[in-house]
Amino acid sequence: MVLPQGKKIIKKEFPLSLGLDLQGGAHLVYELDLSKIEKSDWQSAQESTLRIIRDRVDKFGVGEPVIQSLQVSGKRAILVELPGIKDLDQAKKLIGKTAQLEFWEEDTSGSKESKENKVLPGFKPTGLTGKQLKKATPQVDPNTQSWEVGLEFNAEGALLFKDITKRNLGKPVAIVLDEIPISIPTVQTTIEGGKAVITGKFTPQEAKNLAIQLNAGALPVPIKIIEERTVEATLGKEAIERSIVAGLIGLFLVALYMLINYRYWGFWAVVALVIYTVLNLWVYKILHITLTLSGIAGFILSIGMAVDANILIFSRSREELAQGKDMISSVEEGFSRAWLSIRDSNVSSLITAFILYSFGTGQVRGFAVTLSIGILLSMFSAITITRTFLLTFVPKKSYEKTI
Repeated sequence: MVLPQGKKIIKKEFPLSLGLDLQGGAHLVYELDLSKIEKSDWQSAQESTLRIIRDRVDKFGVGEPVIQSLQVSGKRAILVELPGIKDLDQAKKLIGKTAQLEFWEEDTSGSKESKENKVLPGFKPTGLTGKQLKKATPQVDPNTQSWEVGLEFNAEGALLFKDITKRNLGKPVAIVLDEIPISIPTVQTTIEGGKAVITGKFTPQEAKNLAIQLNAGALPVPIKIIEERTVEATLGKEAIERSIVAGLIGLFLVALYMLINYRYWGFWAVVALVIYTVLNLWVYKILHITLTLSGIAGFILSIGMAVDANILIFSRSREELAQGKDMISSVEEGFSRAWLSIRDSNVSSLITAFILYSFGTGQVRGFAVTLSIGILLSMFSAITITRTFLLTFVPKKSYEKTI
């Protein structure tokens, strides 16, 4: 809403992470350099490159990216579309680059080569590199509370690292990343076990990104970017608004049905349903679930499944009331008898969602995720929230007026 003076008094925002179809993002196309690869190995090289890029992008925290193989002017390429990415340079560095880690030591012989090298004059490589790296982990130094990257080397690397620290006691050993010295600590003691840390003024995200690059491994073939642009949302604000309207209409009709058929019981079921909806959105927010239009469809579908559980419970409770049992006994027995049906139905749906997630990609996986979250929360809502409301607030004597 905008006043005549042009001042906004209401600002509408959608606080959840949205997919490429709803908010747009970055569009990158990488061409593969297969000149040094046998033609019979082209397909394998492309698949390996695709897998590594997908690995990096997923760890980068981008929700539901589009990553697929394609051909551009007869050459093999890979398309990468990243929802909502604003720092395009950071994404490109992460996708197309592998951090080259090396340990350097002082060259006591004073060779001409070490004096003239541009990376670190007076130093030479030790032979310990990222090839011997077992894993890299972003972590916080408990003493300084600063972010660092912990390194753990394999058996070969552990022996090399031990020898390096042993012969350089009291001397500096440089940690060089992509030909840039980032830390030059002085060795205080011989280090066994193959563990070290990269220290520096890292932010949490920088430490995470560096660990990803070190862990990812090298790309099987060189790649170069041939197309780079931002893309607009294919559906956008109108699709979001229509989805919300559709969800609200569905929620209203479901609530009306419950109130007409189950009266006072139905009222508390509707209250539980509202709580269920809020819990869903809260889970999406804290888990950084990225919503595409298919994900929203999974969420709306799960609302219907949540009501279905309540209907089963109420029908069972009605049967118990018809036999002359009191309210408490009828509710308890109704929940007990309905639970097996609810459990079996939801487990079968979860199996289907698991299959969709395992074999699907992109928006199919998004649908499976939102549906799974909805199923789990619907069981909690029906068995815990609705049951508590009924046993606490529904009149015990005038049950014939409540259902």
